[in-house]
Amino acid sequence: MHKREGFTLVELLVVIAIIALLMSILMPALARVRKQAKGVICLSNLKQWAMVFSAYTSDYDGFFCGGWQGRPGATGQSFDSSNWWTSATRSYYKDAEILCCPMATKPYLDGGMPPLGAWPGQGYLGLEDDDVGSYGLNGWVEDNQGQEWGLNPNKRWRHCNVSGTDEIPLLLGNVWVDGWPEYYDEPPQTPVVVREGEYNYMQRFCMDRHEGRVGGLFMDSSVRLIDLKELWVLRWHRKYDMYYPPPTWPEWMKRFPDYALETK
Repeated sequence: MHKREGFTLVELLVVIAIIALLMSILMPALARVRKQAKGVICLSNLKQWAMVFSAYTSDYDGFFCGGWQGRPGATGQSFDSSNWWTSATRSYYKDAEILCCPMATKPYLDGGMPPLGAWPGQGYLGLEDDDVGSYGLNGWVEDNQGQEWGLNPNKRWRHCNVSGTDEIPLLLGNVWVDGWPEYYDEPPQTPVVVREGEYNYMQRFCMDRHEGRVGGLFMDSSVRLIDLKELWVLRWHRKYDMYYPPPTWPEWMKRFPDYALETK
């Protein structure tokens, strides 16, 4: 009788080992591809925000929303959530998903953690219940002449028709809805950023979401992934010193590219 043939145990183990080896090679590559795809989606979201802010400023003679304390002439004594960017732009978009970077969609209230978490709605500080996002406005663009948080109103851009708009950040990945960075701000000491870093607002934007970079929209409507150290050499406000010596980088940031502008 003809003897039936099959795979030996050794042959099966060899095949399994080869498959495991191929998987170990392919999985990191697939993970990188997924992250790159999310980076593309992040930039697509920000491009939609470019159109939103363009439409908004067109309707308000080039001025941005007023922020926490309202429109020009605010004294800094009252709160008006209708002029916060999340509320002021609500009628200019339909898909609330563009509020979130695809790398950070889980709200903090549901266990999300910075930098891969999203700030909550739930009526907190005037936010709507369905406001969940992971982008934040450069607060220095707000059309506000008041002393909000003790900030110098002369530093604000207020209007979109200024020079050097390709260097002025407008909306970026953020652990909160806004922030007012300064050139002397120190970077976060760990990758896990917390919102409670009051008066060091650069930390809110300095988050490793896209392999050492964070998604950003500029005032000229351009979008790109920004290297984290580059955040310190952008024109955040009118008096921002882009040539200030860089801070001492914490250990987790030392592997990222350095950015230094030539001295004036």
